[in-house]
Amino acid sequence: MIDPALMDERIAIEVTISASPQRVFDAWADPAARSVWGAPSGDEAIEFLATDFRVGGRDVSMCGQRGDLRFRVESEYYDIRAPQRILFTESVSTDGALLCVSLVTAQFFAFGEATRLNLTVQVTSLVGEDMIAGNRGGWESALRNLVAHLA
Repeated sequence: MIDPALMDERIAIEVTISASPQRVFDAWADPAARSVWGAPSGDEAIEFLATDFRVGGRDVSMCGQRGDLRFRVESEYYDIRAPQRILFTESVSTDGALLCVSLVTAQFFAFGEATRLNLTVQVTSLVGEDMIAGNRGGWESALRNLVAHLA
């Protein structure tokens, strides 16, 4: 029997950022910078509980609406090549219940004086299509924030 709540999707987003690949990479590597550009909107926040940005390292954060950071995000890094790419997994849970797991690849390409960022998120939701839509919308908003942060 197929579980109708179990869904997966590949999300691909490409943006051009007016900064060098090294500056864009550094904005990903720095948890303080990620706290600024990573929250999808001004009503939302990310608080890092632990950071270890290296191959084999893990980040743990809480995110959600300001004042109600109910989602726990755990990331594990598998490949980091400055300033070309970052490959990591990300799991999202709340109240001990796993909501989704993703494989995320961020690639940074020099594009004249700018950087072309290609992001691929292969997400599996255990709770249906709303989690996939939330992933897509969250990453799209975060990358718009990254563009503005580095402008």
